[in-house]
Amino acid sequence: MMMPKGPLRKISFTLTLVCGLTLLLPGTEAKPPQFASPVSAQANPAELLAAREQGPTPLLDDLRELCDGIGGRPTGSQACDRAVDWAVARFRVAGVESTWTETYTIPESWAGGADHAECLAPVQFPFRVASGPFTAPTPGGQALEAPLVNAGDGSAEAFDRLGEKARGAIALVLSPEMKTEADLFAEYGRDGEMVRAAERAGVAALLVQSTQHGVLLYRHIMGWGRNGPPLPAAIVARVQAARLARLSERGVVRVRLDLPSRVGGPFEARNVVAEIRGREQPDEIVLIGAHLDSWDLGTGAEDNGVNSAMVIDLARTFKALEVVPRRTVRFVLFTGEEQGMLGSQAYVLRHAAEIGRHVAMITFDTGSGHTTGFYLNGRADLRRPVDQALAAVPALAAPDDSLEAIDGTDNFDFLLSGVPNLIARQEWAPYLPNYHAETDVYDSVNPQEAKRNAALAAVLVWGLAESPQRPAPRQTRAEVEKLLSDAKLDEQMRSLGQWEDWVAGKRGVSP
Repeated sequence: MMMPKGPLRKISFTLTLVCGLTLLLPGTEAKPPQFASPVSAQANPAELLAAREQGPTPLLDDLRELCDGIGGRPTGSQACDRAVDWAVARFRVAGVESTWTETYTIPESWAGGADHAECLAPVQFPFRVASGPFTAPTPGGQALEAPLVNAGDGSAEAFDRLGEKARGAIALVLSPEMKTEADLFAEYGRDGEMVRAAERAGVAALLVQSTQHGVLLYRHIMGWGRNGPPLPAAIVARVQAARLARLSERGVVRVRLDLPSRVGGPFEARNVVAEIRGREQPDEIVLIGAHLDSWDLGTGAEDNGVNSAMVIDLARTFKALEVVPRRTVRFVLFTGEEQGMLGSQAYVLRHAAEIGRHVAMITFDTGSGHTTGFYLNGRADLRRPVDQALAAVPALAAPDDSLEAIDGTDNFDFLLSGVPNLIARQEWAPYLPNYHAETDVYDSVNPQEAKRNAALAAVLVWGLAESPQRPAPRQTRAEVEKLLSDAKLDEQMRSLGQWEDWVAGKRGVSP
Protein backbone atom coordinates (compact mmCIF):
# COMPACT_ATOMS: atom_id res chain seq x y z
CA MET A 1 0.00 0.00 0.00
CA MET A 2 1.40 3.42 -0.95
CA MET A 3 1.43 5.90 1.91
CA PRO A 4 0.33 9.52 1.26
CA LYS A 5 2.84 12.36 1.60
CA GLY A 6 2.59 14.86 4.44
CA PRO A 7 1.37 14.41 8.05
CA LEU A 8 -0.86 11.42 8.83
CA ARG A 9 -4.14 11.71 10.63
CA LYS A 10 -5.50 8.90 12.81
CA ILE A 11 -8.13 7.02 10.81
CA SER A 12 -10.60 4.71 12.55
CA PHE A 13 -12.26 2.47 10.02
CA THR A 14 -11.68 -0.86 8.27
CA LEU A 15 -11.71 -1.87 4.64
CA THR A 16 -13.46 -5.13 3.86
CA LEU A 17 -12.08 -6.99 0.86
CA VAL A 18 -14.17 -8.88 -1.65
CA CYS A 19 -13.08 -12.19 -0.11
CA GLY A 20 -14.49 -11.22 3.26
CA LEU A 21 -11.10 -10.62 4.93
CA THR A 22 -10.59 -7.41 6.88
CA LEU A 23 -7.59 -5.14 6.29
CA LEU A 24 -6.69 -3.03 9.32
CA LEU A 25 -5.79 0.60 8.67
CA PRO A 26 -3.94 2.88 11.15
CA GLY A 27 -5.79 3.38 14.41
CA THR A 28 -8.04 0.38 13.95
CA GLU A 29 -8.62 -2.08 16.78
CA ALA A 30 -7.61 -5.64 15.81
CA LYS A 31 -10.50 -8.09 15.52
CA PRO A 32 -10.68 -11.76 14.54
CA PRO A 33 -10.94 -12.22 10.75
CA GLN A 34 -14.46 -12.44 9.37
CA PHE A 35 -15.31 -14.46 6.31
CA ALA A 36 -18.13 -13.75 3.89
CA SER A 37 -21.00 -16.19 4.24
CA PRO A 38 -23.08 -17.18 2.55
CA VAL A 39 -22.07 -16.00 -0.93
CA SER A 40 -24.65 -13.74 -2.52
CA ALA A 41 -26.22 -14.51 -5.87
CA GLN A 42 -24.30 -11.62 -7.43
CA ALA A 43 -20.87 -12.73 -6.17
CA ASN A 44 -18.43 -14.68 -8.32
CA PRO A 45 -17.44 -17.69 -6.20
CA ALA A 46 -14.30 -18.31 -8.25
CA GLU A 47 -13.05 -14.79 -7.55
CA LEU A 48 -13.90 -15.09 -3.86
CA LEU A 49 -12.08 -18.40 -3.57
CA ALA A 50 -9.02 -17.04 -5.36
CA ALA A 51 -8.95 -13.87 -3.28
CA ARG A 52 -9.14 -15.73 0.01
CA GLU A 53 -6.44 -18.24 -0.97
CA GLN A 54 -4.10 -15.38 -1.81
CA GLY A 55 -4.85 -13.74 1.52
CA PRO A 56 -3.66 -14.68 5.04
CA THR A 57 -4.86 -18.28 5.34
CA PRO A 58 -3.17 -20.87 7.61
CA LEU A 59 -1.67 -22.78 4.63
CA LEU A 60 1.96 -21.94 5.45
CA ASP A 61 1.41 -22.34 9.20
CA ASP A 62 0.04 -25.82 8.52
CA LEU A 63 3.04 -26.63 6.35
CA ARG A 64 5.44 -25.51 9.07
CA GLU A 65 3.64 -27.65 11.63
CA LEU A 66 3.70 -30.67 9.29
CA CYS A 67 7.39 -30.32 8.39
CA ASP A 68 8.92 -29.09 11.64
CA GLY A 69 6.55 -30.75 14.10
CA ILE A 70 6.24 -34.14 12.36
CA GLY A 71 9.08 -34.25 9.80
CA GLY A 72 9.83 -36.81 7.11
CA ARG A 73 6.92 -39.23 6.67
CA PRO A 74 7.72 -42.56 4.97
CA THR A 75 4.56 -44.64 4.73
CA GLY A 76 4.63 -47.20 7.53
CA SER A 77 6.51 -44.92 9.93
CA GLN A 78 5.17 -43.47 13.15
CA ALA A 79 5.67 -40.02 11.63
CA CYS A 80 3.35 -40.86 8.74
CA ASP A 81 0.72 -42.13 11.19
CA ARG A 82 0.98 -38.86 13.12
CA ALA A 83 0.64 -36.92 9.87
CA VAL A 84 -2.56 -38.81 9.00
CA ASP A 85 -4.08 -38.04 12.41
CA TRP A 86 -2.94 -34.41 12.11
CA ALA A 87 -4.56 -34.04 8.67
CA VAL A 88 -7.86 -35.48 9.89
CA ALA A 89 -7.86 -32.98 12.74
CA ARG A 90 -7.06 -30.07 10.40
CA PHE A 91 -9.94 -30.94 8.06
CA ARG A 92 -12.35 -31.15 10.99
CA VAL A 93 -11.18 -27.89 12.52
CA ALA A 94 -11.79 -26.37 9.08
CA GLY A 95 -15.42 -27.42 9.41
CA VAL A 96 -15.38 -30.43 7.09
CA GLU A 97 -17.36 -32.82 9.26
CA SER A 98 -17.37 -35.50 6.57
CA THR A 99 -13.74 -36.57 7.05
CA TRP A 100 -12.46 -40.12 7.43
CA THR A 101 -9.52 -42.43 6.83
CA GLU A 102 -9.39 -45.48 4.57
CA THR A 103 -7.10 -48.39 5.40
CA TYR A 104 -5.26 -50.49 2.84
CA THR A 105 -2.48 -53.08 2.95
CA ILE A 106 1.04 -52.47 1.67
CA PRO A 107 2.75 -55.80 0.95
CA GLU A 108 6.24 -54.86 2.07
CA SER A 109 7.85 -52.25 4.30
CA TRP A 110 11.26 -50.62 4.17
CA ALA A 111 13.02 -48.35 6.62
CA GLY A 112 16.45 -46.79 6.38
CA GLY A 113 19.06 -46.99 9.12
CA ALA A 114 22.23 -45.20 10.20
CA ASP A 115 24.19 -45.68 6.98
CA HIS A 116 27.96 -45.47 7.19
CA ALA A 117 30.79 -45.82 4.68
CA GLU A 118 34.52 -45.24 4.66
CA CYS A 119 37.47 -45.73 2.40
CA LEU A 120 40.09 -47.96 4.04
CA ALA A 121 42.86 -47.92 1.42
CA PRO A 122 44.91 -46.45 -0.14
CA VAL A 123 43.87 -43.61 2.19
CA GLN A 124 41.35 -43.63 5.01
CA PHE A 125 38.38 -41.24 5.02
CA PRO A 126 34.62 -41.45 5.58
CA PHE A 127 32.18 -40.72 2.76
CA ARG A 128 28.50 -39.98 2.87
CA VAL A 129 25.90 -42.49 1.66
CA ALA A 130 22.11 -42.89 1.74
CA SER A 131 20.63 -46.34 1.16
CA GLY A 132 18.12 -46.69 -1.63
CA PRO A 133 14.54 -47.50 -0.63
CA PHE A 134 13.68 -51.20 -1.06
CA THR A 135 17.30 -52.18 -1.58
CA ALA A 136 18.76 -54.85 0.70
CA PRO A 137 20.77 -54.22 3.88
CA THR A 138 24.38 -55.30 4.03
CA PRO A 139 24.43 -59.05 4.80
CA GLY A 140 23.77 -60.21 8.33
CA GLY A 141 23.33 -56.68 9.58
CA GLN A 142 27.10 -56.30 9.51
CA ALA A 143 29.46 -53.95 7.71
CA LEU A 144 30.76 -55.22 4.38
CA GLU A 145 34.44 -54.82 3.44
CA ALA A 146 35.46 -55.31 -0.19
CA PRO A 147 37.50 -53.82 -3.02
CA LEU A 148 35.86 -51.02 -5.00
CA VAL A 149 35.55 -51.31 -8.79
CA ASN A 150 34.64 -48.46 -11.12
CA ALA A 151 31.62 -49.51 -13.20
CA GLY A 152 31.54 -46.30 -15.22
CA ASP A 153 28.07 -45.38 -16.38
CA GLY A 154 26.55 -48.60 -15.02
CA SER A 155 25.68 -50.00 -18.45
CA ALA A 156 25.82 -53.71 -19.23
CA GLU A 157 28.90 -53.07 -21.35
CA ALA A 158 30.68 -51.31 -18.48
CA PHE A 159 30.03 -54.22 -16.12
CA ASP A 160 31.09 -56.73 -18.79
CA ARG A 161 34.44 -54.94 -19.11
CA LEU A 162 35.11 -55.49 -15.41
CA GLY A 163 34.94 -59.25 -15.84
CA GLU A 164 35.93 -61.26 -12.76
CA LYS A 165 37.09 -58.14 -10.92
CA ALA A 166 33.42 -57.31 -10.29
CA ARG A 167 32.59 -60.55 -8.46
CA GLY A 168 32.32 -59.90 -4.73
CA ALA A 169 33.37 -56.26 -5.14
CA ILE A 170 31.52 -53.03 -4.37
CA ALA A 171 30.72 -51.37 -7.71
CA LEU A 172 30.77 -47.60 -8.14
CA VAL A 173 28.54 -46.14 -10.87
CA LEU A 174 29.18 -42.57 -12.02
CA SER A 175 26.36 -40.16 -12.88
CA PRO A 176 26.03 -36.88 -14.80
CA GLU A 177 24.94 -33.93 -12.69
CA MET A 178 21.18 -33.36 -12.66
CA LYS A 179 20.19 -30.00 -14.11
CA THR A 180 16.75 -30.59 -15.67
CA GLU A 181 13.73 -32.81 -15.22
CA ALA A 182 14.92 -34.82 -18.23
CA ASP A 183 18.05 -35.68 -16.23
CA LEU A 184 15.87 -36.95 -13.37
CA PHE A 185 13.83 -39.16 -15.69
CA ALA A 186 17.04 -40.44 -17.27
CA GLU A 187 18.34 -41.38 -13.83
CA TYR A 188 15.30 -43.56 -13.22
CA GLY A 189 15.41 -44.86 -16.78
CA ARG A 190 18.88 -46.36 -16.44
CA ASP A 191 18.17 -48.18 -13.17
CA GLY A 192 16.61 -51.37 -14.49
CA GLU A 193 19.50 -52.25 -16.80
CA MET A 194 22.08 -51.07 -14.23
CA VAL A 195 20.74 -53.30 -11.46
CA ARG A 196 20.37 -56.32 -13.73
CA ALA A 197 23.93 -55.86 -15.01
CA ALA A 198 25.25 -55.53 -11.44
CA GLU A 199 23.48 -58.74 -10.41
CA ARG A 200 24.87 -60.66 -13.41
CA ALA A 201 28.35 -59.40 -12.60
CA GLY A 202 28.05 -60.77 -9.06
CA VAL A 203 28.87 -57.56 -7.20
CA ALA A 204 28.43 -57.50 -3.43
CA ALA A 205 26.92 -53.99 -3.34
CA LEU A 206 26.23 -51.00 -5.54
CA LEU A 207 27.22 -47.38 -4.94
CA VAL A 208 25.70 -44.78 -7.27
CA GLN A 209 27.16 -41.29 -7.52
CA SER A 210 24.71 -38.58 -6.50
CA THR A 211 23.42 -36.45 -9.36
CA GLN A 212 23.12 -33.52 -6.91
CA HIS A 213 26.03 -31.15 -6.37
CA GLY A 214 28.53 -31.23 -3.52
CA VAL A 215 27.75 -33.66 -0.71
CA LEU A 216 23.94 -33.43 -0.91
CA LEU A 217 22.22 -36.80 -0.40
CA TYR A 218 18.75 -37.95 -1.37
CA ARG A 219 16.67 -41.13 -1.39
CA HIS A 220 16.78 -42.72 -4.82
CA ILE A 221 14.34 -45.55 -5.53
CA MET A 222 15.92 -48.29 -7.59
CA GLY A 223 12.84 -50.51 -7.45
CA TRP A 224 9.50 -50.81 -5.67
CA GLY A 225 8.65 -53.65 -3.32
CA ARG A 226 9.22 -57.02 -4.92
CA ASN A 227 10.94 -55.28 -7.84
CA GLY A 228 13.68 -53.87 -5.63
CA PRO A 229 17.24 -55.09 -6.19
CA PRO A 230 18.25 -57.93 -3.83
CA LEU A 231 21.66 -56.36 -3.20
CA PRO A 232 22.69 -53.47 -0.97
CA ALA A 233 22.70 -50.17 -2.85
CA ALA A 234 23.15 -46.53 -1.90
CA ILE A 235 23.68 -43.04 -3.23
CA VAL A 236 27.16 -41.67 -2.49
CA ALA A 237 27.91 -37.94 -2.22
CA ARG A 238 28.92 -36.59 -5.62
CA VAL A 239 32.33 -35.08 -4.83
CA GLN A 240 33.33 -38.05 -2.70
CA ALA A 241 32.34 -40.50 -5.44
CA ALA A 242 34.55 -38.55 -7.82
CA ARG A 243 37.46 -38.89 -5.38
CA LEU A 244 36.92 -42.65 -5.11
CA ALA A 245 36.85 -42.93 -8.91
CA ARG A 246 40.14 -41.06 -9.23
CA LEU A 247 41.76 -43.24 -6.60
CA SER A 248 40.59 -46.36 -8.43
CA GLU A 249 42.48 -45.23 -11.53
CA ARG A 250 45.77 -45.42 -9.58
CA GLY A 251 45.38 -48.76 -7.81
CA VAL A 252 43.30 -50.90 -5.49
CA VAL A 253 40.67 -49.11 -3.39
CA ARG A 254 39.11 -50.88 -0.43
CA VAL A 255 35.97 -49.68 1.35
CA ARG A 256 33.75 -50.58 4.28
CA LEU A 257 29.99 -50.21 3.83
CA ASP A 258 27.28 -50.53 6.48
CA LEU A 259 23.66 -50.17 5.28
CA PRO A 260 21.41 -51.36 8.13
CA SER A 261 18.08 -50.83 6.38
CA ARG A 262 15.12 -52.97 7.44
CA VAL A 263 12.74 -54.85 5.15
CA GLY A 264 9.49 -56.08 6.65
CA GLY A 265 6.25 -57.76 5.72
CA PRO A 266 2.75 -56.41 5.07
CA PHE A 267 1.35 -53.50 7.07
CA GLU A 268 -1.73 -51.31 7.18
CA ALA A 269 -1.55 -47.76 5.81
CA ARG A 270 -4.21 -45.01 5.67
CA ASN A 271 -5.42 -42.38 3.21
CA VAL A 272 -7.27 -39.28 4.42
CA VAL A 273 -10.54 -38.38 2.70
CA ALA A 274 -12.79 -35.35 3.25
CA GLU A 275 -15.68 -34.11 1.16
CA ILE A 276 -18.16 -31.31 0.66
CA ARG A 277 -21.36 -32.71 -0.82
CA GLY A 278 -22.66 -31.09 -3.98
CA ARG A 279 -25.93 -29.19 -3.92
CA GLU A 280 -27.50 -30.63 -7.12
CA GLN A 281 -25.44 -33.60 -8.33
CA PRO A 282 -23.84 -34.95 -5.17
CA ASP A 283 -23.19 -38.37 -6.69
CA GLU A 284 -20.72 -36.88 -9.17
CA ILE A 285 -17.27 -36.19 -7.73
CA VAL A 286 -14.40 -33.83 -8.51
CA LEU A 287 -11.34 -35.04 -6.59
CA ILE A 288 -8.36 -32.86 -5.68
CA GLY A 289 -5.46 -34.74 -4.14
CA ALA A 290 -1.84 -34.70 -3.06
CA HIS A 291 0.37 -37.24 -1.32
CA LEU A 292 1.01 -36.80 2.38
CA ASP A 293 3.90 -39.25 2.68
CA SER A 294 7.54 -38.35 2.00
CA TRP A 295 11.03 -39.72 2.39
CA ASP A 296 12.94 -39.07 5.56
CA LEU A 297 16.22 -37.27 4.86
CA GLY A 298 14.40 -33.93 4.73
CA THR A 299 10.99 -33.03 6.11
CA GLY A 300 8.96 -33.44 2.92
CA ALA A 301 8.12 -29.78 2.28
CA GLU A 302 8.37 -29.62 -1.51
CA ASP A 303 7.56 -33.31 -1.96
CA ASN A 304 4.78 -33.00 -1.11
CA GLY A 305 3.87 -31.28 2.14
CA VAL A 306 3.16 -27.90 0.57
CA ASN A 307 0.46 -29.39 -1.66
CA SER A 308 -0.99 -31.49 1.15
CA ALA A 309 -1.36 -28.28 3.15
CA MET A 310 -2.90 -26.69 0.06
CA VAL A 311 -5.57 -29.40 -0.22
CA ILE A 312 -6.52 -28.84 3.42
CA ASP A 313 -6.59 -25.09 2.83
CA LEU A 314 -8.91 -25.48 -0.17
CA ALA A 315 -11.42 -27.34 1.99
CA ARG A 316 -11.07 -24.66 4.64
CA THR A 317 -11.75 -21.92 2.10
CA PHE A 318 -14.82 -23.62 0.63
CA LYS A 319 -16.26 -23.97 4.15
CA ALA A 320 -15.31 -20.45 5.25
CA LEU A 321 -17.00 -18.87 2.24
CA GLU A 322 -19.91 -21.34 2.36
CA VAL A 323 -19.69 -21.97 -1.37
CA VAL A 324 -21.23 -25.29 -2.36
CA PRO A 325 -20.78 -26.33 -5.99
CA ARG A 326 -23.14 -28.39 -8.09
CA ARG A 327 -21.04 -31.55 -7.66
CA THR A 328 -19.32 -33.07 -4.64
CA VAL A 329 -15.72 -32.03 -4.07
CA ARG A 330 -13.57 -34.71 -2.48
CA PHE A 331 -10.23 -33.77 -0.88
CA VAL A 332 -7.83 -36.72 -0.60
CA LEU A 333 -4.37 -37.02 0.95
CA PHE A 334 -2.81 -40.23 -0.29
CA THR A 335 -0.05 -42.18 1.41
CA GLY A 336 2.13 -44.83 -0.21
CA GLU A 337 2.89 -42.61 -3.20
CA GLU A 338 6.65 -42.90 -2.76
CA GLN A 339 6.34 -46.71 -2.73
CA GLY A 340 4.70 -46.74 -6.16
CA MET A 341 1.40 -44.79 -5.86
CA LEU A 342 -0.03 -47.50 -3.61
CA GLY A 343 -2.44 -45.24 -1.75
CA SER A 344 -4.13 -43.95 -4.89
CA GLN A 345 -4.16 -47.48 -6.30
CA ALA A 346 -5.97 -48.62 -3.15
CA TYR A 347 -8.42 -45.68 -3.33
CA VAL A 348 -9.41 -46.55 -6.90
CA LEU A 349 -9.94 -50.22 -6.08
CA ARG A 350 -11.87 -49.41 -2.92
CA HIS A 351 -14.16 -47.01 -4.81
CA ALA A 352 -14.53 -49.20 -7.89
CA ALA A 353 -18.33 -49.06 -7.79
CA GLU A 354 -18.34 -45.26 -7.95
CA ILE A 355 -15.14 -44.57 -9.90
CA GLY A 356 -17.21 -43.83 -13.00
CA ARG A 357 -18.88 -41.00 -11.07
CA HIS A 358 -15.51 -39.28 -10.57
CA VAL A 359 -15.79 -36.68 -13.31
CA ALA A 360 -12.26 -35.33 -12.77
CA MET A 361 -9.15 -36.01 -10.71
CA ILE A 362 -6.56 -33.26 -10.10
CA THR A 363 -3.22 -33.68 -8.36
CA PHE A 364 -0.38 -31.33 -7.44
CA ASP A 365 3.00 -32.99 -6.88
CA THR A 366 5.81 -30.64 -7.93
CA GLY A 367 6.23 -28.60 -4.78
CA SER A 368 5.74 -24.85 -4.79
CA GLY A 369 6.82 -24.30 -8.39
CA HIS A 370 4.84 -21.81 -10.48
CA THR A 371 1.95 -23.56 -12.24
CA THR A 372 2.07 -22.79 -15.96
CA GLY A 373 -0.63 -25.24 -17.06
CA PHE A 374 -1.67 -28.85 -16.66
CA TYR A 375 -0.66 -32.24 -17.96
CA LEU A 376 -3.80 -33.46 -19.74
CA ASN A 377 -2.53 -37.05 -19.73
CA GLY A 378 -3.36 -37.83 -23.33
CA ARG A 379 -6.81 -36.20 -23.15
CA ALA A 380 -7.07 -33.35 -25.67
CA ASP A 381 -10.75 -33.06 -24.73
CA LEU A 382 -9.73 -31.71 -21.31
CA ARG A 383 -8.08 -28.57 -22.68
CA ARG A 384 -11.31 -26.61 -23.22
CA PRO A 385 -12.97 -27.33 -19.83
CA VAL A 386 -9.75 -26.45 -18.00
CA ASP A 387 -9.45 -23.18 -19.91
CA GLN A 388 -13.12 -22.37 -19.27
CA ALA A 389 -12.76 -22.99 -15.54
CA LEU A 390 -9.66 -20.81 -15.19
CA ALA A 391 -11.14 -18.04 -17.34
CA ALA A 392 -13.26 -17.06 -14.33
CA VAL A 393 -10.16 -15.39 -12.84
CA PRO A 394 -8.01 -14.22 -15.79
CA ALA A 395 -5.14 -13.13 -13.55
CA LEU A 396 -4.51 -16.82 -12.79
CA ALA A 397 -4.09 -17.81 -16.43
CA ALA A 398 -2.12 -21.04 -16.87
CA PRO A 399 -2.36 -21.81 -20.59
CA ASP A 400 0.73 -24.00 -20.99
CA ASP A 401 -1.03 -27.36 -21.07
CA SER A 402 0.63 -30.55 -22.29
CA LEU A 403 -0.90 -33.70 -23.77
CA GLU A 404 1.92 -35.76 -22.24
CA ALA A 405 0.69 -38.69 -20.16
CA ILE A 406 2.43 -39.24 -16.81
CA ASP A 407 3.12 -42.41 -14.84
CA GLY A 408 4.71 -41.49 -11.54
CA THR A 409 2.18 -39.78 -9.31
CA ASP A 410 -1.31 -40.30 -7.93
CA ASN A 411 -3.23 -39.58 -11.14
CA PHE A 412 -2.09 -42.85 -12.65
CA ASP A 413 -4.69 -45.35 -11.44
CA PHE A 414 -7.40 -42.84 -12.36
CA LEU A 415 -5.88 -42.66 -15.86
CA LEU A 416 -5.97 -46.47 -16.03
CA SER A 417 -9.64 -46.30 -15.00
CA GLY A 418 -10.54 -43.88 -17.80
CA VAL A 419 -11.23 -40.98 -15.43
CA PRO A 420 -10.32 -37.51 -16.78
CA ASN A 421 -7.20 -36.62 -14.82
CA LEU A 422 -4.93 -33.59 -14.52
CA ILE A 423 -1.52 -32.93 -13.01
CA ALA A 424 -0.38 -29.39 -12.29
CA ARG A 425 2.44 -28.53 -14.68
CA GLN A 426 4.75 -26.63 -12.37
CA GLU A 427 8.14 -25.08 -12.88
CA TRP A 428 10.79 -27.41 -11.47
CA ALA A 429 12.44 -24.94 -9.09
CA PRO A 430 12.53 -25.20 -6.12
CA TYR A 431 11.30 -28.82 -6.38
CA LEU A 432 14.09 -30.37 -8.45
CA PRO A 433 17.13 -29.14 -6.48
CA ASN A 434 15.58 -30.57 -3.30
CA TYR A 435 14.08 -33.76 -4.73
CA HIS A 436 13.99 -36.48 -2.00
CA ALA A 437 16.95 -34.65 -0.46
CA GLU A 438 18.14 -33.45 2.92
CA THR A 439 17.31 -29.91 1.80
CA ASP A 440 13.62 -30.63 1.23
CA VAL A 441 12.57 -28.56 4.24
CA TYR A 442 10.16 -25.73 5.02
CA ASP A 443 12.70 -23.05 4.08
CA SER A 444 12.88 -24.34 0.49
CA VAL A 445 9.24 -23.48 -0.25
CA ASN A 446 8.29 -20.41 -2.28
CA PRO A 447 5.42 -18.96 -0.19
CA GLN A 448 4.11 -16.60 -2.87
CA GLU A 449 3.85 -19.35 -5.49
CA ALA A 450 2.35 -21.75 -2.96
CA LYS A 451 -0.45 -19.25 -2.34
CA ARG A 452 -0.95 -18.61 -6.05
CA ASN A 453 -1.12 -22.35 -6.71
CA ALA A 454 -3.79 -22.66 -4.04
CA ALA A 455 -5.83 -19.88 -5.66
CA LEU A 456 -5.52 -21.50 -9.08
CA ALA A 457 -6.48 -24.92 -7.70
CA ALA A 458 -9.53 -23.45 -5.97
CA VAL A 459 -10.73 -21.82 -9.20
CA LEU A 460 -10.19 -25.00 -11.22
CA VAL A 461 -11.97 -27.21 -8.70
CA TRP A 462 -14.88 -24.81 -8.51
CA GLY A 463 -15.17 -24.56 -12.29
CA LEU A 464 -15.15 -28.33 -12.88
CA ALA A 465 -17.51 -29.01 -9.98
CA GLU A 466 -19.95 -26.23 -10.94
CA SER A 467 -20.07 -26.77 -14.70
CA PRO A 468 -23.42 -28.09 -15.99
CA GLN A 469 -21.58 -30.63 -18.13
CA ARG A 470 -18.93 -33.17 -17.24
CA PRO A 471 -15.50 -31.96 -18.36
CA ALA A 472 -14.99 -35.08 -20.52
CA PRO A 473 -16.36 -38.62 -20.76
CA ARG A 474 -14.83 -41.61 -19.05
CA GLN A 475 -12.69 -43.64 -21.43
CA THR A 476 -13.31 -47.31 -22.16
CA ARG A 477 -10.60 -49.89 -21.53
CA ALA A 478 -9.87 -50.02 -25.26
CA GLU A 479 -9.38 -46.24 -25.30
CA VAL A 480 -7.10 -46.44 -22.25
CA GLU A 481 -5.04 -49.18 -23.88
CA LYS A 482 -4.62 -47.04 -26.99
CA LEU A 483 -3.56 -44.07 -24.85
CA LEU A 484 -0.97 -46.22 -23.07
CA SER A 485 0.43 -47.42 -26.38
CA ASP A 486 0.44 -44.00 -28.04
CA ALA A 487 2.17 -42.40 -25.04
CA LYS A 488 4.57 -45.37 -24.65
CA LEU A 489 3.42 -45.70 -21.07
CA ASP A 490 3.06 -49.44 -21.65
CA GLU A 491 6.85 -49.67 -21.98
CA GLN A 492 7.36 -47.67 -18.79
CA MET A 493 4.84 -49.80 -16.93
CA ARG A 494 6.71 -52.95 -17.90
CA SER A 495 10.01 -51.52 -16.71
CA LEU A 496 8.45 -50.52 -13.37
CA GLY A 497 6.69 -53.84 -12.83
CA GLN A 498 3.19 -52.35 -13.21
CA TRP A 499 2.07 -54.05 -16.39
CA GLU A 500 1.17 -57.42 -14.90
CA ASP A 501 -0.98 -55.74 -12.24
CA TRP A 502 -2.79 -53.74 -14.94
CA VAL A 503 -3.48 -56.88 -16.98
CA ALA A 504 -4.63 -58.73 -13.84
CA GLY A 505 -6.98 -55.92 -12.78
CA LYS A 506 -4.94 -54.95 -9.73
CA ARG A 507 -4.35 -51.47 -11.11
CA GLY A 508 -7.19 -49.40 -12.52
CA VAL A 509 -10.88 -50.24 -12.78
CA SER A 510 -12.29 -50.84 -16.25
CA PRO A 511 -15.85 -49.74 -17.12
